[in-house]
Amino acid sequence: MSLTSSVNLDWIKTTCAYCGVGCGIEAKAEEVSPGGEIIVKVRGDEDHPANFGRLCSKGLALGETAISDGRLLKPSINNVDCTWDQALDHVADKFKNIIAEHGPDAVAFYVSGQLLTEDYYIANKLMKGFIGTANIDTNSRLCMSSSVAGHKRAFGSDTVPNVYTDFELSDLVILVGSNLAWCHPVLFQRLKETKAQRPEMKVVVVDPRATDTCAIADLHLKLQPGTDVALFNGLLVELAEKNCLDSTYIDSFTEGFESALTSARNEFSSQQARSEALGIPLNDLQQFYDWVCATEKTLTVYSQGVNQSSAGVDKVNAIINTHFATGRIGKPGCGPFSITGQPNAMGGREVGGLANTLAAHLEFNDETAYKIVSEFWQTDRLAQKPGLRAVELFDAIDEGKVKAVWVMATNPVVSLPNANKVISALQKCELVVVSDCIEHTDTAEYAHVKLPAQGWSEKSGTVTNSERRISRQRNILPPKGEAKPDWWIMSEVGKRLGFESAFSYNNEAEIFQEHAQLTAFKNNGSRDLNLAGLSSLNLEKYNQLSPVQWPCDSQEKIAEQNTDSAPIRLFSEGGFFTPSGRGQFIAVEQKAPKTKTSKEYPLVLNTGRIRDQWHTMTRTGLASRLGAHKPEPFLSIHPQSAESINAKKGDIIEITSRCGSALARVNITTDVSPTQVFMPIHWTNMTSSAGRVGVVVTPEYDDISGQPEAKFTPVNIKKHDVNAEAMVVSRDDLDLPSSIYWARQTINNGYLYYLATQDSPQQLKQIIDTVLPQEADVNKLQFNDSGSNGGSRFARIRAEQILDCAIVAESLAEQDYSWLGELLSSKPDIEAKRSILSGTPSGRLATGKLICACKQIGVKTIQSAIESKNLSTVKEVSLATTAGTGCGTCMSEIEQILKETLSA
Repeated sequence: MSLTSSVNLDWIKTTCAYCGVGCGIEAKAEEVSPGGEIIVKVRGDEDHPANFGRLCSKGLALGETAISDGRLLKPSINNVDCTWDQALDHVADKFKNIIAEHGPDAVAFYVSGQLLTEDYYIANKLMKGFIGTANIDTNSRLCMSSSVAGHKRAFGSDTVPNVYTDFELSDLVILVGSNLAWCHPVLFQRLKETKAQRPEMKVVVVDPRATDTCAIADLHLKLQPGTDVALFNGLLVELAEKNCLDSTYIDSFTEGFESALTSARNEFSSQQARSEALGIPLNDLQQFYDWVCATEKTLTVYSQGVNQSSAGVDKVNAIINTHFATGRIGKPGCGPFSITGQPNAMGGREVGGLANTLAAHLEFNDETAYKIVSEFWQTDRLAQKPGLRAVELFDAIDEGKVKAVWVMATNPVVSLPNANKVISALQKCELVVVSDCIEHTDTAEYAHVKLPAQGWSEKSGTVTNSERRISRQRNILPPKGEAKPDWWIMSEVGKRLGFESAFSYNNEAEIFQEHAQLTAFKNNGSRDLNLAGLSSLNLEKYNQLSPVQWPCDSQEKIAEQNTDSAPIRLFSEGGFFTPSGRGQFIAVEQKAPKTKTSKEYPLVLNTGRIRDQWHTMTRTGLASRLGAHKPEPFLSIHPQSAESINAKKGDIIEITSRCGSALARVNITTDVSPTQVFMPIHWTNMTSSAGRVGVVVTPEYDDISGQPEAKFTPVNIKKHDVNAEAMVVSRDDLDLPSSIYWARQTINNGYLYYLATQDSPQQLKQIIDTVLPQEADVNKLQFNDSGSNGGSRFARIRAEQILDCAIVAESLAEQDYSWLGELLSSKPDIEAKRSILSGTPSGRLATGKLICACKQIGVKTIQSAIESKNLSTVKEVSLATTAGTGCGTCMSEIEQILKETLSA
């Protein structure tokens, strides 16, 4: 792509596409060479109040993902390219016919926190307001819906009362079910720096698993999975018994306290009994309770470990109860803080993207709300009841009740629990439409219609982060191929369905203005979400919009924010949105997860994210620097569990539940207990042979929120027999037989494959020869091991380029072969050839396994610096190597390397 006059070459302020921190970014299009391809450079926006210039490894690599590789460039019907008019007519006609025959509840949208608010608004308006069904749900159902329900029960609205500056102002930060270091690294760095400046600050981590977040913890409560309610009920009892209650706040602003306290007291006969049930030593439990009792500025930060549970809503309310009881809410440095998982999960909640909400924080089963939305949208077709939530929706598709589904910017074949059932549902569905910027995803494989959507760097709109801050996401590049904005695609279908006057928008600013006007429409202060101060933005002012928090019901309040950067907190003096105007204590009691371990499935599977990857890797998987840290699906198990199945480092493990099985490389660690295992969520059928953990996760969910229980699946494990392994470097994607275990990592100029099989090394070598592209005029460099094991190493070279390379052996577990990923970026000089033939890296290739993704620093480089320069502190290592000077999430690994190197 050549630069054109339509491309702005200046630094442009925009927003990151990943987690709910909502970091500000400055991005710039730049030509690699005159008339050549455009690259996007990124840096942190020092003026953005979410991050003040900090970025994590994913954010720093965001520009590397704004490429043409793998993009969906044209509309298609049944995998045949077509025009936009043909595709849109086809979708509209099929929707019309299905609705005419089966009613509006026979169609559905499944959308995403990756959509911009304007896209989300159109999706909700079209489905609920004009098609007339609430069958629109979102992958945020898997992320934050338990928090939404907990907020509504306690506050009367889905309101997050806190702001990010509370991280710096708190004296006690409790991180519950949150690996902040890996999942929200910028917030972790803010917390870490504050703790370094104020060592008296206390940090408590509540998590069954030891994570990198524990590096700054004064106390790690390694509780039994699913027992969070008992932990916080115990805290409520302790606060009452130690006279640490704020009676004025309780009496003035809340109701239901006595009922909540009675329920908590009835749960256990003593704190000793509670300690035993939690699996936490009594001394640690008492220390935690004492710190909370003594610390006014207490901030409780919680994420997926709380939400992704069959009792997730009760966990949220158990946490909020303790803040109501102490009046520690809405004040600097204290409160219950739900940290959002996706860049626009909050924006989706604002516009009604969940199946059980109406729009603009207005609810079903409220006649006034129904009239407000109907009048504003000028429709008599508004859905009258909640729709199907994510798991229920795909069950209904599987049962034939829903006959058309439109999936936007998400990958449910990977991310939903019992994922093979999702495949079954899509295979049966009469019409599957997929809007995405990526051509090949696990879900797109089952699409009848594919619609190319614009991706980050091309689309324009707004997102809202975890502290209610609205930021602009701006386009940097022109769209690739025929990609269109999601709002435009849906509006065009809406017109074809007969609703032209309701969907005739010229740009995203008009949609945002309408969204803001709806939040203000007949809003007399009884609703939390009010964007009246933004409701008159024209296109020019919209394009100039600076980050702003809601509620922002006047221009004066917006001006105050822009002048003073004064954060908006809520509920310090009541002001709740419940019918009584009082915050609601909710009486909750500890409930066991809906599934139980057994002799057949004795272990508990926990799932989550890793440091450098995001969701199903359709974006992060494009950046070579992000793949090297954890290149294969892995299963973390305790040494006792490993011993029980005779597994050793590097073995492949089969993990099985009542729903299905997956394969992963074993990681033996004491970070998990003997009764638990952990597996990441990111691998798909596009990046592995059997690494989809969603296949294993069972489909139980919270009855109130509908959020699946992704943290508690009973499983068993066994060693997968392997007789040969290989690592293959190729410039092309390989079509491997189904009998082979494989995982694929993106590297510069190609891919690095990890292979394993029950075949012999000789047979595996033959398979590799078969699947590699047939090339002419090549020289082959090869070494065959002596003996009968059949191991070999070879490379194919043409002119000054290594085409591909492979190492085959009975086992590759004992050595680090990550250096193979550098071969396609270098000439086949003597160092490269020697490394290939010997199987041992030399010279520039001897950097070792990647530790710092930001600065591309490997373990051998760090070890060498420690030894040669007599380094003794992590700070010295960082200064000498630059490792850890980017986002800082690798610092705990650097510390471990330092300890091991010094002890050796």
